[in-house]
Amino acid sequence: MIAQVPEQLQNEVIEIRRVGRVTKGGKRMRFRVVVVVGNGAGKVGVGMGKSIEIPQAVQQAIRDALKHMIEVPIVNGTIPHEVMGEYGAAKVLLRPAYPGTGIIAGRTVGAVCRMAGIKDVLTKALRSTNPLNLARATLVALSQLESPETVAKRRGKPLKEILEGEDGDGSR
Repeated sequence: MIAQVPEQLQNEVIEIRRVGRVTKGGKRMRFRVVVVVGNGAGKVGVGMGKSIEIPQAVQQAIRDALKHMIEVPIVNGTIPHEVMGEYGAAKVLLRPAYPGTGIIAGRTVGAVCRMAGIKDVLTKALRSTNPLNLARATLVALSQLESPETVAKRRGKPLKEILEGEDGDGSR
């Protein structure tokens, strides 16, 4: 059975790792695949799948990623504010960047940001760089983001006042 990704979603394989367990009869080898799925417009998910064959593991990972998709607020091609995400021993810092900067990130964090549709961001992977934990830490960080509209509504202030408070003149 092959799980198809809806046509507006794209996927990218972050890691393929051979893992094994030792049994009485010898070693049982399998493949663990980490995949990121996104629509390039604010929806992204990370999934992991294990199987004896790589294509089956990829399909499992895609199904898992579709189950764990989140909505990411994007403002002018970047994230609305600085955020830190932690998962396991991995920690990632995401900072907004000016237009034209691009995605300054490693392979794992960069893949998650690209699939989410972020065009300009500065990132730093702190502590562990295990691809699975780093991808999930990035997802945690992105899920903590709040759009300016949400912040304005929560504070009971007009949107213009929230945007002016960022750097004084309302521009980025």
